[in-house]
Amino acid sequence: MGELVSHISVEVASQTLVGTDLTGAERFNCKISTASNGVGQQFGSECTPLGSHRIRAKIGGQQANNTVFVARRPTGEIYSEALAIAHPNRDWILTRILWLCGNEVDFNRGGLVDTQRRFIYIHGAPDSHQMGVPSSHGCIKMRNDDIISLFDLVEVGTSVTITE
Repeated sequence: MGELVSHISVEVASQTLVGTDLTGAERFNCKISTASNGVGQQFGSECTPLGSHRIRAKIGGQQANNTVFVARRPTGEIYSEALAIAHPNRDWILTRILWLCGNEVDFNRGGLVDTQRRFIYIHGAPDSHQMGVPSSHGCIKMRNDDIISLFDLVEVGTSVTITE
């Protein structure tokens, strides 16, 4: 498998996610999609939070590609275009979830700015969703194949920095 990713950098401006190992060598790089509302920490903003975070939990490690999650639980559904047509307003969280927790008290941790309580994830999205363009409700969306690869390279506690 190679070296684990010890740090994830998410850059909103370029819509990229880069994972590096303990030596700083790049081990993972892909296009992502952050919030269509831009960056911000507030509850209800549907913005992607900035700053220092860590992976609080890894969810879905044994699930099939395109498994649908609601409230961090697999629904038993596998995403398809027919399912998308049947549920046009659903916020699709697919395949794997890396649940983020803020590290900076009063900026992205605690009170009305708490990343974890806002349920901000790095997660899979339908392959029809364009990457490299902001379109999420606050989370960091990835291609399903990319989230599967990244999921296997990180551990709970891996640091994540989100910058503009």
